[in-house]
Amino acid sequence: MKMKNETYDKVKWLVMIFMPALTALVGGLGKAYGWETSELAVTTLNLLTAFLGAITIKSSLNFEKEDDQ
Repeated sequence: MKMKNETYDKVKWLVMIFMPALTALVGGLGKAYGWETSELAVTTLNLLTAFLGAITIKSSLNFEKEDDQ
């Protein structure tokens, strides 16, 4: 899979900045307010972040491979 540069930049920002910040916010607020399902939400957000990160890395590797040829 190869992403356009604009898409890659957006997904990279999402994976590296937004998702970890959102996960920390949900985890912190969940603990502070005693939300029962906040742990499940944090786990879900972490799994989504890992999935998007894997897609981003794969796209980057495909791009580099094409660049070398």
